Amino acid sequence: MKAIVATDEAAGTAGMTLTERPKPEPGLNDVLVEVRAAGFTSGELTWPSTWVDRSGHDRTPLIPGHDLAGVVVALGYGTTGLSVGQRVFGITDWYRDGALAEYAAVEARNLAPLPGDIDFTLGASLPISGLTAWQGLFDHGRVRAGQSVLVHGAAGAVGSMAAQLAREAGAHVIGTGRAGSRQTALGFGAHEFVDLENDTLEDVGQVDLVFDVLGGDIGRRSAALVRPGGTLVSVTGPVEARPADGLAIDFVVLSDPAQLRELAQRVRDGRLRMAIGNVATLDDAVAALNPTEHVKGKTIISVHP
Repeated sequence: MKAIVATDEAAGTAGMTLTERPKPEPGLNDVLVEVRAAGFTSGELTWPSTWVDRSGHDRTPLIPGHDLAGVVVALGYGTTGLSVGQRVFGITDWYRDGALAEYAAVEARNLAPLPGDIDFTLGASLPISGLTAWQGLFDHGRVRAGQSVLVHGAAGAVGSMAAQLAREAGAHVIGTGRAGSRQTALGFGAHEFVDLENDTLEDVGQVDLVFDVLGGDIGRRSAALVRPGGTLVSVTGPVEARPADGLAIDFVVLSDPAQLRELAQRVRDGRLRMAIGNVATLDDAVAALNPTEHVKGKTIISVHP
């Protein structure tokens, strides 16, 4: 099968190549998915789990990309809950080959049925970004109606979903981002927008929840904005500054089929939209994942149109 592979951590996305790889066999409790569309997360090639298996052994050449949507074409031994011919979407395991390939072997527990009225491109844009937003807001942030939520990167793939979900939950949403992202962020549900290039972040005042996808200086400054009893939730790694009288939580997103179903239903209802920046073929994937200019939203690779 055709696949995108990476062999050199230092080279990053520029070192990825399109090549031929053996078609995988589904293992115990796996399904084999014919990949129709796949997503790639920025920074994925810096994760330790990208380069080794769960025993710590090097697994290059590796296939990246952990968002996928496709069709089940084979079942591994003992697999239940899914069937051949079924449309599915979800996350591939961090320690195994991903979805930037014509086929992927995926644990059935990491997948959910993809409704027939959601196309594969949308399906592949949803799992990591949607689950990250959902878990950050509801599982870790415990957002409630009437609270104020500061969403960093509110025009991006994760932030735009967090803004929409927080607004639907009845929160007052303050989005942040670059100057050119104002209208996009407001369109995705933010009530207010802070231009991180020209506005003063501290003018926001105190909020109940900070959802941080940026980290660095912005993450450190955001800790002081959390009111007593509030929460700072980060997806960028260990929190560098903690609220004086609140919680600081960093987390790694987990696959959750029930939450995937919730997200899919919101897409079907028109309550949730995805920020898709570019769609490219597998043949053009390396170039698409090494853009020469900033791309707003998530890049999706269409594998089997």
